Amino acid sequence: MNHSATSARARGRRVPVAVIAAATATLLLSGCAGQDTADSQTSPGQSAGLATGNGTTADGQAPATGSGAGQAVAALDRSVPQRVVIPSLGVSSKLETLGQNAEGAMTTPKDPDLAGWYEPGTTPGSQGPAVIAGHVTFNGADAVFKKLKTIEVGAVVEVEREDGKIASFTVDRVEEYEKKAFPTLEVYKNVDHAGLRLVTCGGEFDADRHYYPNNVVVFATMTGVV
Repeated sequence: MNHSATSARARGRRVPVAVIAAATATLLLSGCAGQDTADSQTSPGQSAGLATGNGTTADGQAPATGSGAGQAVAALDRSVPQRVVIPSLGVSSKLETLGQNAEGAMTTPKDPDLAGWYEPGTTPGSQGPAVIAGHVTFNGADAVFKKLKTIEVGAVVEVEREDGKIASFTVDRVEEYEKKAFPTLEVYKNVDHAGLRLVTCGGEFDADRHYYPNNVVVFATMTGVV
């Protein structure tokens, strides 16, 4: 599948290569329908503003503070995530490793029944906004994050890590954005705690274009570790 996307913000100004390499480049999820057509994959990419060496984002802003539904706990060291579990939605998925394609866009999971963790970014449980993405449908069938937009504030998301720890996140809010006006900095800016972003597609599916016009983003904060 060709999950190509171009960076709208990169077109407007030059983004430092070091920031792209260390951060996220384009994290807009476009190929949620699993259709191998140009229309289904193409939408404006977004450059995420994660922390730079001086503690600010690439846009010169300080990390966001605090959390919503739950009290944040101390962040953990980096450890690769193995599985994501969302009890309220009946989701339990091993995690593929996601990277970037040639255009700098985040790749999507190859298996529609599995979610994927964006490897160039933060690991779930360490400080910053870790990203886990998944398809909502794939070639007409329900996929791993089909019910994601129905998750409620206060719901628990658990991530099992390679170090044997389970990071427990509490959902702070759920938002849906048009892909063509995706608020990159709001979603992916650095935070002063261990955060999690669950991402899938949303909106009314356009069967002619095999395309979802929106992205659903779940914002969560780590509130426990076992």
